[in-house]
Amino acid sequence: MTTAQKILMEIGRFSENEIAMFEKVIKPAFFSKEELLLNKGEICSSVFYIIKGAAYQFTDEDIDENIIGLHIEGDWCLNYSSFINQKPSNAIIKCYTDLEVVELPITTIHELIALSPSFFQLAKVLEDTRVRYFDNASTALQKHNQLFLSRSVLFQKFPLKMIASYLSITPETLSRIRSIK
Repeated sequence: MTTAQKILMEIGRFSENEIAMFEKVIKPAFFSKEELLLNKGEICSSVFYIIKGAAYQFTDEDIDENIIGLHIEGDWCLNYSSFINQKPSNAIIKCYTDLEVVELPITTIHELIALSPSFFQLAKVLEDTRVRYFDNASTALQKHNQLFLSRSVLFQKFPLKMIASYLSITPETLSRIRSIK
């Protein structure tokens, strides 16, 4: 199975012709650890499908990184608000490890949709990137459990300090939760 077939199978149903069109336009890209996919103030003009590696999205508040997204193999990575509105991003997307991705620029997405309405299914990708596994009304334990049940692999890919930031709890609270498990 090609990378294009794998990606499209996760999204929906596509014909062989549509898969071939997709294969022609996707761009493989490689980034080094610590390299930025998107910097604060830039407009997010591409979505990235992670083939190998990990990245994270954060806002920088004073000297702290407030993590708002953790992305691993099989994830789509973008700053939703900047991408949809084509406005400067208030977040940064940074490689946590060396990263192998397929890049899909917004112009290419528009071209694909013009060729076949089936590519409207790519909108599902955009919506899925907005999913938060918790809300501010959830307790620290509920946030941890929800993330652990839905995306336990994140606990293997990222340090607990980053997981705590993503859950909007302190590292100490996360350690206490994990010690009673």
